[in-house]
Amino acid sequence: MVDWIVSDGLTDYAEAVAFMEARAEAIRAGTAAEAVWLVEHPPLYTAGTSARPADLREPDRFPVHPTRRGGQYTYHGPGQRVVYVMLDVGARGRDVRRFVQSLEEWVIAALGEFGLTGRIREGRVGVWIERPEKAALPDGTPREDKIAAIGIRLRKWVSFHGLAINVEPDLSHFDGIVPCGVTGHGVTSLVDLGLPVTMADLDLALARTFERAMAPSATPA
Repeated sequence: MVDWIVSDGLTDYAEAVAFMEARAEAIRAGTAAEAVWLVEHPPLYTAGTSARPADLREPDRFPVHPTRRGGQYTYHGPGQRVVYVMLDVGARGRDVRRFVQSLEEWVIAALGEFGLTGRIREGRVGVWIERPEKAALPDGTPREDKIAAIGIRLRKWVSFHGLAINVEPDLSHFDGIVPCGVTGHGVTSLVDLGLPVTMADLDLALARTFERAMAPSATPA
């Protein structure tokens, strides 16, 4: 069983990290169930283990939280569904790359509930949406916009951190960073794409598609 937790309002980032770390330890000890926690945060930037200082364009715009998850700079804020996954990766094959792929597949399946086709691109972390109506990049590469970011950390084969999916955030807030270190492409959201999707709609789509993408292996490693 996986506990499905939805928090109303805006969740303090430091408190969220403390909760995740404690829950991950309890899962590893066998004293708590796995959990998926859905939150929104006040506007802030996070810096992953690969963050480059030059990618923080406006260091005084919002609070900046160094974090030990993988990846570079990301933005969190109202209108963005942050999905923290505290799951036993040991029961899912002990394959970190495959676990991240499963998270990507989960996001793509949830977006598919709204008729969107999410894409995974080599060298560009996250889930992307093709934007043929926008001008191509100077080298002719078709324009794509990121709709979801992914960054996890493992402790004794239990994951925490997770996903951030843009429902209706203020997209101008991403201007203060180079999101995930990727230039040239942009950032989008479900509402920006013309879909009248609410946070509750996305939560239902995530719940419907979770088991298919994230079920434990039949024979844990």
